[in-house]
Amino acid sequence: MLKRIINNFKDLGDVFAAEVRRVFSDKTTVVIFFLATVVYPPLYYYIYHLEMLTEMPVAVVDMSQGKASKRFAHKLDATPEIWVAYRCANIADAEQLLREHSVRSIFIIPKDYDYLVAHDETATVTAVTDISSFIYYKNALLGGSNVMLDEMHTIELRREESGGVTGEQAETLVKPVDYDDVKLYNPSGGYASYFIPALLMLVVHQTLFFGICVLCGDANENRKALRLIPPRLRGRSVYRVTMGRGLCFMLIYFPITLLDLWLIPYIFGMPQLGRPTDVMLLVLPYVIAITCFAMTMGNIFARERLSMLLCCLFFSVILFFLSGVVWPQSNMPRFWLILSYLFPSTPGIQGFVRISSMGATLAQVRGEYLALWIQAGVYFVTACLSLRFIKKFKRQ
Repeated sequence: MLKRIINNFKDLGDVFAAEVRRVFSDKTTVVIFFLATVVYPPLYYYIYHLEMLTEMPVAVVDMSQGKASKRFAHKLDATPEIWVAYRCANIADAEQLLREHSVRSIFIIPKDYDYLVAHDETATVTAVTDISSFIYYKNALLGGSNVMLDEMHTIELRREESGGVTGEQAETLVKPVDYDDVKLYNPSGGYASYFIPALLMLVVHQTLFFGICVLCGDANENRKALRLIPPRLRGRSVYRVTMGRGLCFMLIYFPITLLDLWLIPYIFGMPQLGRPTDVMLLVLPYVIAITCFAMTMGNIFARERLSMLLCCLFFSVILFFLSGVVWPQSNMPRFWLILSYLFPSTPGIQGFVRISSMGATLAQVRGEYLALWIQAGVYFVTACLSLRFIKKFKRQ
């Protein structure tokens, strides 16, 4: 019994050593595993490190030219989101600036604005926004809404003062219920804090998946798929072979994943509310699930060295949308929600975002954590079955 156990571990060690040699002798795999995963995260953080778009240039067309309209334009310029770069005499000039991308939004104050405000009637300010980026729309809407709310407060306060009510009493009448605007988990509304954690998990998923598929495709392309199995083990259990190969990829990628998800964000000062131990425990089944999933797909579909490249690129955007970050899972059709959990990226991204950005514990993401272990188990079995199929097919 003891001798059998020792032999099993020796078989695992032989497969592990053979796979490590294959990884480091393949230049494409080395670039994918080490260069891409080290370059992408700092690059994304460098691009989005400012978090927010501030002082977005806009044009104001003030047709009223009254005291109230000028106050509105002045408050627009005072917001952090908006910079009034141009004050145009007519709409045509402002539209030309928008077409030239000199401004990203136009605020049109109508001719009767001051008259309507003075006579306690509803006045309308029109905002025309460049929607080529949703952030332009967000800044115009946020800045304009804040100014509008402040103007409503100012107008109501002056209305009460004109009726003889002043001071605290006027403030109470204008704003009987005070409130605080608290943005949970992303107080600054930063783009990087929202976007980057999910993207990094997807980068880990796609690079590991593609790297393993390159190795499988290389073996199949050269009609040497049995090289996936060391010669003296070709007649033995595929489970030991799969475990040995999986151990190689896991030991390579586990520290790389922690580097991408914890150390690099720490260097760039990104918010990390979760505990490092929870991140490590989540990463473990995530890497195992991706490894087994990639070995299954690579054994079955990777007929050529780079045959999975287009598939990998095609599915990257789809997986990001299916992850539930771009569009909430509660609003997804049931079919797409179920389909999304066939990929390790979905529970991995959901779990990591909640731990890193929301400060959840591992117990609070136990659904995603359990899903990753289930995927790891299922895909380990399919990886073994696909390898058994390769052995039988090549022998025939």
